[in-house]
Amino acid sequence: MVFPVVFWVCLAVGFYCYAGYPLLLAAIAAMKRPDREPGDAGTAPTVTLLISALNEEDVIARKLENSLQLAVPGPLLQILVATDGSDDRTAAIVESFADRGIELSHHPERRGKMAAINRAMPQVRGEIVVFSDANNMFEPDALVELVKPFADATVGAATGSKRIIVGDGPLGESEGLYWRYEAAIMKNETRLGSCTAAIGEMLAVRRDLYEAPPDRIINDDFFMIMRMLRRGHRVVHVHSARSFERVSASAQAEIARRIRMAAGRYQALSLSPHLLSWKQPLIAWQVISHKFLRLFIPFAMLGALVSVVAAAVLPQVRGGSPFWGLNPPWVWAFLILHVGFYGAALLGRVLPGKGKLGKLLYLPTFLVNSNTAILLGFFRFASGKQTVIWDRVERQAP
Repeated sequence: MVFPVVFWVCLAVGFYCYAGYPLLLAAIAAMKRPDREPGDAGTAPTVTLLISALNEEDVIARKLENSLQLAVPGPLLQILVATDGSDDRTAAIVESFADRGIELSHHPERRGKMAAINRAMPQVRGEIVVFSDANNMFEPDALVELVKPFADATVGAATGSKRIIVGDGPLGESEGLYWRYEAAIMKNETRLGSCTAAIGEMLAVRRDLYEAPPDRIINDDFFMIMRMLRRGHRVVHVHSARSFERVSASAQAEIARRIRMAAGRYQALSLSPHLLSWKQPLIAWQVISHKFLRLFIPFAMLGALVSVVAAAVLPQVRGGSPFWGLNPPWVWAFLILHVGFYGAALLGRVLPGKGKLGKLLYLPTFLVNSNTAILLGFFRFASGKQTVIWDRVERQAP
């Protein structure tokens, strides 16, 4: 009877994370009256755009040109680039923009992204600091939209939305679908008060509320918003503040990126006593459902697969109920579904981008790759091998 119980528990975990929580969240958000738009707070806040860059000579000039063309929400837009350890022409390219007001915080020693940001923060002059990455481009009105919620004094941070550029093949389409899915969750979380995720490439915080994450923190954006929420400030998603970027150059590069992110989430889970407050039950429920439970999905997938195979070949481990006990014909149906799913994921790797069938098959491939990365991220974190210093992931050429 153990294997049927394990199977249904694992199935329930996966369903709740991917469908149950978003649907329940949407239902609760639909019952809540929309918040009123914040009124005019008077003078618009000054803004600093802080761009992190490591060996980004291929895109940094384009990022700076994009930044200089942004509509300015206040009287000052300070553009500051933080980089350390870059051994290409990134720093030199940034310095060539000095006559156009671009500032640089550079250190030759590589200590990680968070160390570079913390070193640059004393140079920040804006009331609102917007964190971004070199590979991510903003729509012209993105900053104007992003700072609007700060007219509400309860808002401590705001994050925008990210779009994957069309034309990057099935990986790009799957990644784009993922971010649309995430945006829907963040939108509904915001309607309940605060969202519990952030687009790290477009994250705005009040400078006077900024709490520097320790240099050892892997996922700096998640740490920042969790500390902001714990102190009682709101974090909101601004769908109209849009950015866009290219997808990773390959599925292998995307898996490498997600392994690092997963290791960072396991680190955050280990720090949850310092990040979560049970005095904020709604926020705690959102964080656990949206972020932490997803870390257990790879184990749930393995548990469900092992359980259904065991029930198929070992009749003595089945339960008494035909359906709930994984007895025939149901056990064969569940086994066929598992084989079909993982078979489609395998075909998606073999037939990437070859017509509509290849794109459709890549969805299970993307799901399996993502959870494989989470599983590998667990071992990376548990072994202590994930550090704050990592190699940048190559993106598809612009």
